[in-house]
Amino acid sequence: MLVYQRTDSPLLSAITFAISYLPWLLGGPLLSTLADRFPRHRVLIASDAARALLVAGMAIPGTPLPVLLGLLFVVAVCGPPFESARSALMADVLDGDRYALATSLTNVGSQVAQVLGFVLGGTLVALLHPSVALLFDAATFAVSAVWLWARLQRRPAPDGEAGDRPRSVWRDAGDGLRLIARMPRLRAIIAVTWVGTLFANGPEGIAAPLVDQLGAGATAVGVLLAANPAGVTVGGLLIARAITQQRREQLVPGLVVLSLAPILVAGLVTVWGAPGGGAYALVVALMFVAGLGAAWTIPLNVAFVQAVPPAYRGRAFGVAVSGLYGVQGIGVLAAGAAAEGIPAGGVVALLGGLGLLAVVPPLLAYLRTQGHVATGSPPAGRSGA
Repeated sequence: MLVYQRTDSPLLSAITFAISYLPWLLGGPLLSTLADRFPRHRVLIASDAARALLVAGMAIPGTPLPVLLGLLFVVAVCGPPFESARSALMADVLDGDRYALATSLTNVGSQVAQVLGFVLGGTLVALLHPSVALLFDAATFAVSAVWLWARLQRRPAPDGEAGDRPRSVWRDAGDGLRLIARMPRLRAIIAVTWVGTLFANGPEGIAAPLVDQLGAGATAVGVLLAANPAGVTVGGLLIARAITQQRREQLVPGLVVLSLAPILVAGLVTVWGAPGGGAYALVVALMFVAGLGAAWTIPLNVAFVQAVPPAYRGRAFGVAVSGLYGVQGIGVLAAGAAAEGIPAGGVVALLGGLGLLAVVPPLLAYLRTQGHVATGSPPAGRSGA
């Protein structure tokens, strides 16, 4: 919002939004190897402690904007090792339906945090100084680090195939890439995830100009951004508790379509509808419905992680999520660039329509590999604990 207000440029606003994705794209596979090289609880605690200090540094009044963006980039660098260690550790201690349920609840918790974060963040920035909002943000990382230090059980680093021999991070990252390359099931899951996310998340980068086109105020940006994760929260709860993992995987194609079709409609509503509260409310509702469909990420996450041998989970997850964040950044930047010459509503409609077409080949590959057991996967039901 700050950059868009200063420059009136959708592209620069999108670039600012995309900064948090860049570390995943540039070094995610390498950074994620830390989750397999060191005890995973240490990686989690160190990542959050570092982010608490960095965000607190961003709160210093008068810090130039380029320095703030640089600190934000370093904060984002802590994301790949944290997320890889978290996902791998969950798979180490849980198996079967327990892991599926835990993954669903974790995803739901993350979406609830996004909803509250967008709304609370927008409120704090509007009512208080931005430095105060950043101090609140730093405090959340500090609380997480202390909580993990006090409550998380200590476990040794995974041995993997290399045992105690020194390993190169480049070799570790290459091992993760080769593991995915030789497993058709994992490739299909990643393709659906990357393509679906590329088009579904693009509208986030142009939320400010989209709300401007709809004739709503600045506070409405936070509400619009919260609509999709709110839908994911509800959808995640429904599929986590009501159906089995096998049934969840069967629902993936329909849910992917549901995550993209409302985006197409929302763009058309913005282009053809009259500016005002009615059009804005309808767009928010459509983004919520798209979030319901975006719950397809939960069964695919479960299927992916459980198919990977325990010692490789950090690396494989790092490769998958690095590409995921990378395509999110690309989608946001592409949306911002397109919005320089096309109304934001038209860009949103294009993202929805093109996404529905582009996701068909990956979905067909996903359907062909259902039921396949990839070479190198652990036996069914093995927890890896």
